[in-house]
Amino acid sequence: MTEDTTITQRTGAAPMSRTRADTRRALVSSFLGSTVEYYDFLLYGAAAGLVFPQLFFPKTMDPALGAALSFVILLTGYVARPIGGILFGHFGDRFGRKSMLFITLMMMGAVSVCIGIMPTFDAVGLAAPLTLVVLRVVQGLAVGGEWAGATLMAAEHAKAGNQGFAASIAVTGGPAGSVLATLVLGLFAGLPDGQFLSWGWRVPFLLSAVLVIIGLYLRYRVTESPDFTRAQDAGEVRTGVPLLRVLKRYPLSALFGILAAAAPLFMQALLAIWAVPYVAAQGVVPRQDALYMLTFSSFVHIFAIPFFAWLSDRYGRRPVMLAGAVISIALVFPMFALLNSGSYWLVALAFLLGNPIIQASMYGPIGAFLAEKFETQDRYTGVSVTFQLGSLLGAGTAPLMATWLSSLPNGRGTDNIGWYFIGLTVLAALAVLLSKETMRRKTAR
Repeated sequence: MTEDTTITQRTGAAPMSRTRADTRRALVSSFLGSTVEYYDFLLYGAAAGLVFPQLFFPKTMDPALGAALSFVILLTGYVARPIGGILFGHFGDRFGRKSMLFITLMMMGAVSVCIGIMPTFDAVGLAAPLTLVVLRVVQGLAVGGEWAGATLMAAEHAKAGNQGFAASIAVTGGPAGSVLATLVLGLFAGLPDGQFLSWGWRVPFLLSAVLVIIGLYLRYRVTESPDFTRAQDAGEVRTGVPLLRVLKRYPLSALFGILAAAAPLFMQALLAIWAVPYVAAQGVVPRQDALYMLTFSSFVHIFAIPFFAWLSDRYGRRPVMLAGAVISIALVFPMFALLNSGSYWLVALAFLLGNPIIQASMYGPIGAFLAEKFETQDRYTGVSVTFQLGSLLGAGTAPLMATWLSSLPNGRGTDNIGWYFIGLTVLAALAVLLSKETMRRKTAR
């Protein structure tokens, strides 16, 4: 079995009128805009395990059930992401990338401010969790359109041979947003419980408004994607429904993209959402320190992702991602052993092993790997749908799956999670192995 299409248009090929300043603005805008988006999105994930079970559900409810319901609401955001990818991908492939990125950023900022001021269960009853569901869905729609748009704006502005590295600059917005979210939340998590639960947790959400203003300014200054502009001038931007073209022309490309993304995204969400409350519950690492461990590992992650993407520009997407799969399988059980060690510093090492090595080794090249599977006029939709369905399969289910697997009566605890992750990684490796190599080393600018 092989992929169903041969890509003839090179990711990042652009008109000669593109300047270095255009490329630099595109990279900075994609990185900072994506950082703001994921700050908002991941802030909810961090708060879901620490705050929401106590504030947005009845106090008589079992805490474990409250946590599970918070993770279910978290999942609704991931369910909404493919829908957002289809919606924004449709218009992004019809009218351009830039305008869609404006809309997604404004939506994310509005949702975070609303979460920061919304009343608790004690004040409005069931309206509180229901409002959380609505806001989380809107948030998911925005992120569904953001990731592909930011990644493509970076990759399509880049010169030949640097598409993997350029795309990874936008991808690093995920860990950069995680650093901001956990750092800011961690600062307020050090407050006494009464103050933290009454107002401290709200401040990080409200601060999102400042970040959104900065992100909108940067996106105003960036030029439209040169790939899209060239396709538009050549009459290649079609009417109709891009999703239908993706399903008809690229079914295997989409399937392989979904499977390749699921495993690293599972690990990302596992560490960002499930691991912090899990570690804090063991009593070895305080809640605030666990957040700081995640923050530091995410900071290192910012540099690890471009490194593996740079390797993929030199040696190909497939070799680097397949090597990443081997690394992931070899290190997942050592990571859980460190997480369960009962040692403060070994737990910190587990986060460093999980994010910058296990996750980044497969995730670094993912932006270019997905973008190069689709032609320019279908690329926003294709990348959005494949990545967001992979995110739903991997990251969206991670907290619930980890909670269930670790509590199974077989007594194996986190070993069950490890085997599940290995299964996802094997599927990812097969998807990469069956994909065509699309990295172009010797193409003219």
